[in-house]
Amino acid sequence: MAVTLAEAEDLARSHYRDQQSIVRRLLALIVRFGGRLDGDALARSWGVIDEELLAALIAAQEEAAAGGAAYVGEFGGAMAGEVVAAALAGTASDGRDLRTLMSIPLARAVQRRGDGASADEAVAQMIRHLLMLAGTQVADAGRAGAGVAMVADRAVIGYERVVRLPACSRCIVLAGRLYSWSAGFQRHPNCDCVHKPVTSIEEWRRARPENFPTRIFDRMSADERVRVFGRSGARAIRDGADIAQVVNARRGMQTAGGRVFTTEGTTARGLAGRGLGRLARVEGSRYRRSTIARIMPEAIYEAAGEDRDEAIRLLKRFGYIT
Repeated sequence: MAVTLAEAEDLARSHYRDQQSIVRRLLALIVRFGGRLDGDALARSWGVIDEELLAALIAAQEEAAAGGAAYVGEFGGAMAGEVVAAALAGTASDGRDLRTLMSIPLARAVQRRGDGASADEAVAQMIRHLLMLAGTQVADAGRAGAGVAMVADRAVIGYERVVRLPACSRCIVLAGRLYSWSAGFQRHPNCDCVHKPVTSIEEWRRARPENFPTRIFDRMSADERVRVFGRSGARAIRDGADIAQVVNARRGMQTAGGRVFTTEGTTARGLAGRGLGRLARVEGSRYRRSTIARIMPEAIYEAAGEDRDEAIRLLKRFGYIT
């Protein structure tokens, strides 16, 4: 049975809270790990905690991905397969090796120390950077779990981006729109927006409008409007300007991905002819990967276009659903 509008709103709010709880628990752990860093011996002290931190991050990613998939399942569709949450953990959301990503704060802290920063400053910067990266990776895993489940659930025709305050201008202007099931989720570092599955355009059109940009703007305080949109932008929106005209929504936004390039010329031409040039089919063909560690689901959606059968087949091929 399809959920009601009120039930959908409740599910989205609960899902948001659950995902944020996973992020907060991990960030609190990272702060504790940070207390073991030595600004005068950054590399050595990092070597003591990196395995523990990585394991905690992978566990949080898997929990978030499983939660995202379970959330979509509450909308009552018929799934073409079960989401493999573990496949969405252990890799960065852009497809690179997670360990490589999480070592970047160390390199930057060492560089800053060499540039004359104090030991405490270098450690503080490193912790801030770790918190941003880890929080983003867990949120991305949760969105990936929900995204894969929506593709696998043929009852889902698309999704609405749910934005909770406080939020940035780029997220606010994207709120409330109906996106195709195959559309990559635009996000930025520390983004906490989530999907809301849509199973009926008619029901979506009748939905309450709290999640639309103008309604979100109306709920913001005067100070928050200035902080988010700037003084002149806030004034223009208040005077009736289109928020989308005030905000460059794409700036700093990206989707998760991961590329693979075939070495088979005929296959490459065939893929390019169908708009699949970013993803090689792999059945029996040789291929080489770029610098990514794994092809991510949103690269699959882009490759498959609006061919849902192909998207499901590729998700199964790369181990995201069974």
